[in-house]
Amino acid sequence: MLSELDNFYLQKDEPVRSCLLALKEVILKHNQEITAEWKFQLPFFYFTGKMLCYLWIHKKYKQPYIGFVDGGLIDHPDLLQEKRARMKILLIDQAIDLPIEKINTILTSAIYICLNKK
Repeated sequence: MLSELDNFYLQKDEPVRSCLLALKEVILKHNQEITAEWKFQLPFFYFTGKMLCYLWIHKKYKQPYIGFVDGGLIDHPDLLQEKRARMKILLIDQAIDLPIEKINTILTSAIYICLNKK
């Protein structure tokens, strides 16, 4: 039987499914201490037990995005805060190649914040 986490990806239609699965791989490969878990009814990624980011679909734009838990502390021009107090998101256009370098840069910043958070 598949887990809720696995079902999340499999229930999505293409090209969103492939995009989300690719994002999952990019995030997990960024650092060996990043783990994937099912939390708050969505795929969450933790770094050494601390919430790092999550994947979701933007309701208005219908695009996948990476939500960074402490994104409000990350200064990057492509991160959107919208009406969130703590988090920022990185919208992903599933019609083009993933911006892997950009994702890795933001993940590095997010991990730095996790490491220095009290």
